[in-house]
Amino acid sequence: MYTLAVCAETVFQELPIEERARRLHEAGFQVEIWDWTRHDLDALARTPADFVSMTGYISGSLTDEGGAAELLRTAEESLKAAEHLGCARLNLHGTGLDGRGLPVVPVRGEPTEEMWAAARRTLTRVAELGESAGVVFTLENLNTAVDHPGVPFARAADTFALVAAVDRPGLRMNLDLYHAQIGEGNLIELVRAAHRAGLIGEIQVADVPGRHEPGTGEINYPAVARALVDLGYEGTVALEGRPSADTESALARFRSAFTV
Repeated sequence: MYTLAVCAETVFQELPIEERARRLHEAGFQVEIWDWTRHDLDALARTPADFVSMTGYISGSLTDEGGAAELLRTAEESLKAAEHLGCARLNLHGTGLDGRGLPVVPVRGEPTEEMWAAARRTLTRVAELGESAGVVFTLENLNTAVDHPGVPFARAADTFALVAAVDRPGLRMNLDLYHAQIGEGNLIELVRAAHRAGLIGEIQVADVPGRHEPGTGEINYPAVARALVDLGYEGTVALEGRPSADTESALARFRSAFTV
């Protein structure tokens, strides 16, 4: 059976991040964070929270050699932070994002063959770093229509292709179903294909539109949950969305949607 996690960045926002992590732990959830450089890692480490994912780079890109060198350098720094928190997964995107979620260096149109080749090379090196450290890097799909225009390799089909091409245990997909619904749809078949290929590192969820908790929008998350159980998925399902009202109600709706 899968386990449930919640991104501490998006809930209990009136509280310090370490108190959010503590509250989530007390509620029975694993905890995820984003940019670890913005937080007091010592304070987070003193909480009883089980940290399962955090951002795996500070800056850089998959699309060119200069950006790749920066991504690899900051991935090594992220590995040290992950060790401090006992965090087993480090998350990546096609390029660095600014505070609004927009790409620092946007790509117009489809990535070129050269960009794809550079991404495969870089991700292979990232996977090797993860394997040496005993952690898994995950490559997250994003949507370009609403939240992240200009991000390369944004679709779930892209992350699937890259992770499959690298074919290393140190790299898996962070399959974000909120983004996939906006960009591609057909979520249950997408989950089935990624699971059967052995490519899923974790699954993230929020509803569409609004990026709120399951049950507030158009995605039939109870059906997704049943499909995950039928597949025998035993990884993490993480809520990465803003509560539609109060956090406690949002957490209850999330748990209910994935209780089969």
